[in-house]
Amino acid sequence: MIKRLAPTGFSAPDRATATEFWVVRHGESTWNAGGRYQGQTDVPLSAVGLLQAACLAERLTGQVFDAVYSSDLTRARQTAGAVAERLAGAPPVQLSPELREIDVGELTGLVVTEIRERYPDYLAALQADPWTTQRPGGESMADLFGRCGEAFHALRAAHPGGRVLVFTHGGVVRVAVGLALGGVPGHAWSRLSVTNTSITRVLLGEHSGTLLGFNDEAHLEALLEATEADDVLGQAP
Repeated sequence: MIKRLAPTGFSAPDRATATEFWVVRHGESTWNAGGRYQGQTDVPLSAVGLLQAACLAERLTGQVFDAVYSSDLTRARQTAGAVAERLAGAPPVQLSPELREIDVGELTGLVVTEIRERYPDYLAALQADPWTTQRPGGESMADLFGRCGEAFHALRAAHPGGRVLVFTHGGVVRVAVGLALGGVPGHAWSRLSVTNTSITRVLLGEHSGTLLGFNDEAHLEALLEATEADDVLGQAP
């Protein structure tokens, strides 16, 4: 018989005191649809984003959470509102500005081609150092990790042993993954593709964490089928 040995160098969080976070990226926004960098600009969900939020609400109907938090930006609040009313007990959505997306500064409202034309030096610096390079007039990933890391640890301390639902942004989902894994290599951040309304689950303790699931978008399968086959969005075939 082969004896199973526990992994060395890793201490799993104690579920009695750790907090399980379900971290959701907001639905598609109007600027997502147009390919524009939005950062902390307050833009609403698109028609597709509203449908995505409805699909997520259907999936999570009746689920129990100790608390629900959201970035205070409209696209996250709209997604949170659609889902929270379908949860067990319809818990209130508590807003947290600390859970906002990365500040993209002067890149706000631009599309990729415009950024390439106007900010070649920034893109070169980002390629060399994606972790500490700041967006012109904005934040770096290191800045975002520090800001949102503190927010997650505050929520963990407020809900020991609990399960918390968080509605936020793609960059902040990446922060949650980094906290769970004890860090993510700098060049891997951009490869953590986060779909709108996808669910990422992490278990965070005071000194350790575990990634339980990443970018779960199973609830969108029916929506994708519908939008491909039907005139769901009021668009001509």
